[in-house]
Amino acid sequence: MTPPHATSLLRARALGALATSLAVSSVAVSSVAVSSAAFAQGGPPPPPPPITPPPGPGPVTIQVPAANPITAAKANLGKALFWDAQLSSTGVTACGSCHLFGAGGADPRSADPLVASTHPGLDAVFGTPDDVRGSRGVPRSLADGSYAFDAVHGLEPQVTARQAPPALNAAGLGNQFWDGRASGPLVDPLTGATTVPGSAGLENQVLGPPLSDAEMAHETRDWSEVLAALQGATPLAFAADVPPALEAWIADRDYPALFDEAFGDPQLTASRVAMAIATYERTLISDQTPDDAFRNGDPTALTPQQALGRQIFYGPAGCGTCHSGVFYSDDDFHYIGVRPQGEDLGRFEVTGQVADRGAMRTPGLRNVGLSAPYFHNGRMNSLEDVVAFYNRGGDFDAPNKHPLIRPLGLSVGQQAALVAYLRDGLTDPRVAQELAPFDGVRLFEQDAELQARKFGAGTAGTGGATPRMVCHEPPALGNPDFTVAVDRGLGGARAFLLVSTRDQVLGVPFRGAMSHVALHSGRSRWLAAGQLTGIGGGQGYGSRGMTLPTSSAYRGTSLYAQWFVIDPGAPNGLAASEALEVTLF
Repeated sequence: MTPPHATSLLRARALGALATSLAVSSVAVSSVAVSSAAFAQGGPPPPPPPITPPPGPGPVTIQVPAANPITAAKANLGKALFWDAQLSSTGVTACGSCHLFGAGGADPRSADPLVASTHPGLDAVFGTPDDVRGSRGVPRSLADGSYAFDAVHGLEPQVTARQAPPALNAAGLGNQFWDGRASGPLVDPLTGATTVPGSAGLENQVLGPPLSDAEMAHETRDWSEVLAALQGATPLAFAADVPPALEAWIADRDYPALFDEAFGDPQLTASRVAMAIATYERTLISDQTPDDAFRNGDPTALTPQQALGRQIFYGPAGCGTCHSGVFYSDDDFHYIGVRPQGEDLGRFEVTGQVADRGAMRTPGLRNVGLSAPYFHNGRMNSLEDVVAFYNRGGDFDAPNKHPLIRPLGLSVGQQAALVAYLRDGLTDPRVAQELAPFDGVRLFEQDAELQARKFGAGTAGTGGATPRMVCHEPPALGNPDFTVAVDRGLGGARAFLLVSTRDQVLGVPFRGAMSHVALHSGRSRWLAAGQLTGIGGGQGYGSRGMTLPTSSAYRGTSLYAQWFVIDPGAPNGLAASEALEVTLF
């Protein structure tokens, strides 16, 4: 359900008459031919003979397990879960956070220089060649909601060691993730029962992120905690711009009621969460690209340059060997020399086979023009960079490097044609415009109107270090654990968080150390955070959680907060952070 604060935004951004097409319940899978055949998982291919472009027409096929058939209700439920940040411990990260459809189902934050999305790689040092442009997750935290200092990211959101692969068209592939570790039957993590036999890679990939303490979870989180949080949650409470038809389907119901419609009873289980999200992902097949039209008999669907690029793709460049089939992937794993194989062992970590050292799954190329940066580590900024990489034969060698990764000798014009084919010929316009079924919600972290505002200046303490205010979580009504943290304080010192509904207390504004403020001053509260963890000036950190009110009467209310640290090295013995303003929604 869309929070009332976002009603005006919804009206302004609604698609009018198109809204009825936005529901997953109206998504037909008639354009997707369902096949029961399993995808081949063979070894590295031998050097191929000359390739002939595949003839058309030909259907885009996916595999649907018999134990998890596609239904409209299950797809709707999966859509709600996919976009619900309440699936994470902090209420910030949803599945859709790392899989935005306007970016081809990948993570555009990896390419945004204003977003901290860098992992330092194997050497754990930022600014070195093995850095990875990954996906931003959650701050390291404990089961009680308090923040723990991470050796790499501090109190900031952690970043994954690989870039999130696109979620769109993932149903066309078998084993999931870059290393293919999500595979085999779906086994419920709480009961041990096999709920989807056979190949259920898409279901299995759902089970990982909600328990990953870097992506969505606090440390030691398990599925019983995830389900308990969903049990009492208002669906999509932390989101705005919910597609009208999805909102109408939710119809102010809770998750047990939605599970009842999708599965026949209201029980929430980990398997059902996985089955619902996988079902939704099976509706996300982008099969209306110019190349689809070309393959199906329209010779004008590709521009002359794109058509030339297609010939190069299947001819002298040899791209079509690994990027084969209607999803442009052989669904296999190869080492291609992006980085030295020892930096990320890839498929080897799953199989233990030497031939798999550094091998990553061949990604599908549908909508590849939208999903920069490229490769598992986000090393390439553009398709031009990618084509140049292949044209020079990769950058690193190893005994198991794929034999087709060799200098190609493509001219500048040929490379440009290949880029044109990849960028525009393989892009579904519905994805680029985020039209149904590729429509999502506006997440909290995407809504500038809801972001916390820091203002004023703090007061330095021992060693000249000024405590820093840290706030990442949504100030949503009913949030049971809205956590605010502080770092760069005096390690071992006592800290307090002053919270008020006014921007000043006893006439003193939230802009610096207020050593003379009373401990109780009307609409203000002092919240003790105990002693800061750490030793020495600027080395202390801590956090404090609070339960936000549930009453809608508080919607739109601003809360102001500021950290104070008892520090003999500060003026009047009190160091302070900058101030914070958040608006309850």
